[in-house]
Amino acid sequence: MRITKISLLIVVIACALTMTGQALAENVKVAMVLPGNISDKSWNQAGFEGLMRVKNELGFEVAYSEKVPQPDQAEAMADYARRGYNYVIGHGGEFQEAAARVARKYPDVMFVVNNGINSSENIATVGIDLKQVGLVVGYIAGKMSKTGKAGYICAQKIKKYVEMGDTFAAGFKRARSDAKTYVAWTNDWDDIAKGKEAALNQISQGADVVFPTMDNATIGSLQAAKEKGAYAIGMYYDAYSDWPDIILNSAIVNWSQAMVELFAIVKNGKMIEGKDYLWDLNYPKVLNIGTYHPSVPESVRSEAAALLEQIKSGAIKP
Repeated sequence: MRITKISLLIVVIACALTMTGQALAENVKVAMVLPGNISDKSWNQAGFEGLMRVKNELGFEVAYSEKVPQPDQAEAMADYARRGYNYVIGHGGEFQEAAARVARKYPDVMFVVNNGINSSENIATVGIDLKQVGLVVGYIAGKMSKTGKAGYICAQKIKKYVEMGDTFAAGFKRARSDAKTYVAWTNDWDDIAKGKEAALNQISQGADVVFPTMDNATIGSLQAAKEKGAYAIGMYYDAYSDWPDIILNSAIVNWSQAMVELFAIVKNGKMIEGKDYLWDLNYPKVLNIGTYHPSVPESVRSEAAALLEQIKSGAIKP
């Protein structure tokens, strides 16, 4: 069988592309800059665990900086770019401005903003559809509330958290027409005292379910709920394991899995592009709900499961 010059050229190009892809995957360096403590059992720990999985499961070289305040975030990202890291992750929507400033200076580095909203040529944003899970846990909270009042607590008015607060309130109202949701913005992701104060204030106004979505400060809100006999909704991980007395259910937002799925693109010989990457409830390893409190009746669990399926199919769009 004769091999034409064109056929041979195609084979050579294919082999070269394969080898290039393998080389890209073998030499990848990934850095992450985190705003808080990597052991907060919340946002920062989820990001850190994802980075460690990128190292252990995909074999990439990684580095990280934790507890980096906003004024220092651009310099921290730039430092990793100068040191030859191919991908520099800002773990939080608050890194969007810092990434935009640094990306212009380092066009050959891909910057990744988790919970970001503005992608560009060398800025990728990674999102998980918090609106979807917010609606479901809001519905569960509404079905279990006796007062018809709930509290949503967050630190900063970042778009994705504003949206989740809105859908939590919508889900709560979907469960009962007399619903009222209080919203608090603490302006601090880690201050436990502020988290507790915000929850106590909402509980004093009649809220018997609170949904704190901060980092370390979430602990304070959960402490307040436990002390006052209120329920709570967990965030990021299955919080029932640590707070079985008060957690009705959790919005499991698995950033660890999202990071692995994102960088699996690179492992397969391709490159992360400057675009928006989004995971939703159709990716249950990334976004789901957790363990139910024993007090939640089977009827509510069935209704929540049906709501989940309607959101997945697109019949309901939060």
